[in-house]
Amino acid sequence: MADIFKVLSDPTRIRILSLLAHEEMCVTCIAEALNMTHSAISHQLRLLRATNLVKFVKDGKEVIYSLDDAHVLSLFDQALDHVKHKLG
Repeated sequence: MADIFKVLSDPTRIRILSLLAHEEMCVTCIAEALNMTHSAISHQLRLLRATNLVKFVKDGKEVIYSLDDAHVLSLFDQALDHVKHKLG
């Protein structure tokens, strides 16, 4: 559990999860959406995969990423609700 929260402590990884909470995306689309390099996104995705927060499937040469399962979305939504509650 500590490893999951450690990985979630990075704003870039949170932004990636936010994108993937809405749709599956390839590395290039994530990089464009976040205005970052392909290699920087790949590095962050590697960390998210290592903690089973995201998964991928290959579609030819393209790799499509998504949240690993509904638990990840629930964890993300709960944290977001908590932040909104504290701000509002």
